[in-house]
Amino acid sequence: MSENLLTLTIDGHEVKASADSSIIQAYARSGSAITANVGCMGQGVCGSCRCMIRKEGEREVTTALACETKVEEGMQVSFLDYFIPEHIQYYDVSEVGDGWNWLDDTAKAFPEAQNCRHCGGCNRACPKGLEVENGVAQVVSGDFGAAALTFDQCVMCNLCTLSCPEHIRPNHLGLFARRMKAARTLRPVDLMRRLREIDSGKMKVEFEEEAM
Repeated sequence: MSENLLTLTIDGHEVKASADSSIIQAYARSGSAITANVGCMGQGVCGSCRCMIRKEGEREVTTALACETKVEEGMQVSFLDYFIPEHIQYYDVSEVGDGWNWLDDTAKAFPEAQNCRHCGGCNRACPKGLEVENGVAQVVSGDFGAAALTFDQCVMCNLCTLSCPEHIRPNHLGLFARRMKAARTLRPVDLMRRLREIDSGKMKVEFEEEAM
């Protein structure tokens, strides 16, 4: 079986894994003590396993979720820890009015959002392929409905925030838009389905160690 294993480097450690393994599975099966960067173990819904990847023979470094990315021969992987930026937004959705002051409320909570350079760094960083830059513009312009849809699949991995030269927190801006919209509409169907899956135990992931 060892002849079919691929060799890659994860956080400076050489790891061998089968080709059908995700990065997070390969790391867990290597015997390394995992104390961070692990969440759903394969369903791509939490953003905890954010990482940087460089494939063999390529110069470009990309970002991804380790639970959704398959291992490749010669791949180099570095996990990115979560960080708390200096500026944290505070707001109370229940205190927001009927919508006439939403632009002012947004500018007050996220003043840096208006400084977007449109560099596209957040789009390139997003492991879900969301149009993050467009979502930021939608919130700034007051189109919360469109912004809520743009950020609907956001898993709050924080990679867009890491990539922003203006220190905008696009994922939190998107969460703000989704909260503003949800506070005045019916709850999102996908959220209700996800909560039902969690309650039923469907979201539980069974993990088996692979014999090396």
